[in-house]
Amino acid sequence: MLESLKKMFAGNEGDLPVNPGSKPDISREKSAELYEKAKTYFPGGVNSPVRAFKSVYGTPLFIQKGDGCFVWDADGNQFIDFCGSWGPLILGHNPQKVREKVTEVMQNGMSFGAPTALENELAELIIKNNKHVEKIRFTSSGTEAVMSAIRLARGYTSRDKILKFEGCYHGHSDSLLVKAGSGLVTFGETSSLGVPKSFAEETIVVPLNDREALTQAFGQFKDQIAAVIIEGVPANNGLLIQDAEYIEFLQQICKDNGSLLIFDEVITGFRLGFEGAAGHYGAKPDIVTYGKILGGGLPVGMYGASAEIMGHISPDGGVYQAGTLSGNPVAMAAGIAQLTELLRSGFYKELNNKAAEFVDGIQRFATARNYKFKVFNIGSIFWFAFTDRDKIQCADDIDPASMEKFKVMHRELLNRGIYLGPSGYEVGFVSAAHSKIELEKAKRAILEALDIVFRNK
Repeated sequence: MLESLKKMFAGNEGDLPVNPGSKPDISREKSAELYEKAKTYFPGGVNSPVRAFKSVYGTPLFIQKGDGCFVWDADGNQFIDFCGSWGPLILGHNPQKVREKVTEVMQNGMSFGAPTALENELAELIIKNNKHVEKIRFTSSGTEAVMSAIRLARGYTSRDKILKFEGCYHGHSDSLLVKAGSGLVTFGETSSLGVPKSFAEETIVVPLNDREALTQAFGQFKDQIAAVIIEGVPANNGLLIQDAEYIEFLQQICKDNGSLLIFDEVITGFRLGFEGAAGHYGAKPDIVTYGKILGGGLPVGMYGASAEIMGHISPDGGVYQAGTLSGNPVAMAAGIAQLTELLRSGFYKELNNKAAEFVDGIQRFATARNYKFKVFNIGSIFWFAFTDRDKIQCADDIDPASMEKFKVMHRELLNRGIYLGPSGYEVGFVSAAHSKIELEKAKRAILEALDIVFRNK
């Protein structure tokens, strides 16, 4: 076992020469041992593909503990964390008020498969502070929420086709696990084995930020499109911030054609503000979906709409959707505690200003050195891109070759105690737990890493 681990790391070191200024690699011996063992249990050694570190150097880090803005791995390495369980930990790891609420509720049991008052409490908290929903349905994940929203849209409109955008990810349900084919407006092509071609052919895929493509799609499939689905701000394939005018156009063309507009706010919901991207843009989506942020990082999701649209959901209507553990009391408790904190006066202003100051300092440094590097930012979400473009608004604007630079940067940052998601296409998150001291430490580490990346360009 030990010899195989040595070979594994030797291979990685050979891929990336040690450069002046590089820090020695942190120890990953225990993580690597755990990974070798995990590969005997799970496909690829992981329970979600992005965790496999295939896009960066070394083996996955097995996380042992999180507190505040920090995580510790199995080897005892400490990191300032900007992954935040992929976004939902807006208060940081293990926040006291969430932990105390969960612990209190757990004393009475952890699962009933029956209604509890906690569901009412969390729902009231959301509906009273979000004008985009009048009724909601809790689920156990964001993927499940989106899948259910799609079914609702089809049932409500009596249409079958869904339109999505290239570069947007909406979970791994069959009808949305598709990519664009050749041509401006295309039926989706399956992006995974196991998705029937007939499923993909009910999904139309068009480029983001392309009014012509959208207009052509509605003309070509007149009266067939049940809904258009878009991430509130596309943030699963880079941070593809859309102009407000495009969102207005999208909203109007859906209205003109009798199609519903679905905002997938699994990343942006309660992150950009309590009303998410819909509130940020002043948009009025017909259906919204949310994910784990509303449960403090515990497995939970939600979709919501007007009372009239939601009236089509079983048992009131004919669109069937169920979940044995939907509204799980532990997740509801975490959500009540977390969302109560987010409603505190000035919460988002303080968080977003902190994030803006952090990314502005990084961008000023890169610009002063003429580095081909941009930090894209909205609210407390940021994305590092090795580009000289001032805007990246569609998937084709991203240069795949730039991911080699991120690969170097990721390794340098790990060695300096900074944890980002292990892919250059993933965004980062600032949490309320990141103090200015930690952000300044992280910024210095990022600047050092950029110098190394561009020293060997």
